[in-house]
Amino acid sequence: MSFTWASKKPKDGVATLYESNITLNKAASSHFEHAYNVLLGLDLDSKRIAVKPISKEESDIGAIPEEKRHKITVRSSYARVCNKKFLKEVADLAKIDLKDNNSFKYKAKWSKEDALLVIDLTQPEV
Repeated sequence: MSFTWASKKPKDGVATLYESNITLNKAASSHFEHAYNVLLGLDLDSKRIAVKPISKEESDIGAIPEEKRHKITVRSSYARVCNKKFLKEVADLAKIDLKDNNSFKYKAKWSKEDALLVIDLTQPEV
């Protein structure tokens, strides 16, 4: 017999979209352990969300305008970014209904090159 033993740690990043927030699983949130804030970006052409960590130092020197910074809450098994207005734009782009406690899961991959997490709205998690 050749068993493959299951790990308790998820290896694939998953982002769950809700009406008011994006919740990242442990694998995806591991890149934000030292983030002070994040930037949220939306690529309308390729239907992708970018979540880029901002350090305290970057925040303190004022390199990024305050209205572009978003609070991230990082816990031991997940991270969460809240922005209802942004998620309405995402829902319109992805043609999903986030109302009535609906949620949708998408694959999330870390881009080393750009130092950001990419959530692909064309790749729902099954």
